[in-house]
Amino acid sequence: MKRSKSDVPKPTVRVLKEGTCRSLSGKSTLTYHVGCTAESEVHFRLADNTGDGFFSDEWVALSAVQEAFERQPKGKPIISHILYPLFQGRSLNTPAFLMAVLKAEGLVKPLGDKQRGYERADPAEFVAGIKKLINSDVPLKAEEGKQSPESTPQRAKRGKKAADKSTSQGASAPAS
Repeated sequence: MKRSKSDVPKPTVRVLKEGTCRSLSGKSTLTYHVGCTAESEVHFRLADNTGDGFFSDEWVALSAVQEAFERQPKGKPIISHILYPLFQGRSLNTPAFLMAVLKAEGLVKPLGDKQRGYERADPAEFVAGIKKLINSDVPLKAEEGKQSPESTPQRAKRGKKAADKSTSQGASAPAS
């Protein structure tokens, strides 16, 4: 995993869920977090990549993702490149990795036979699940170092984690 360091002010986010998914290319497995602010604003961030690609671990608001989707001209597929302005770390991989997370969470779906094109999916199931997690008041501990559940993201690290990391997809149980 390689993360690029960001100087963007970091929101305080409570980790609600940790999941894993394949990258869009299928060459690596991504670990990601879904969290919320004190105002219940939903955020995503990448936490790990079993491949060698750089990525930014900054939090990105779901509302910012939705705004980026809205700016896409009608009738044109959603591609990961439209998410690039959401990141200050400016890794070219991060938007595609976030798109893989959005796909895994059911917020986008492949657009017919377009290899890299997506369309928005109904967010109702995702939103209902996240609301339950927000209301549960169960903070999760991110598996990055000794980060507390309501801390800001850690600084970028270098190095490669073992590809056999056992993180289940979906909500994780609180760490003890």
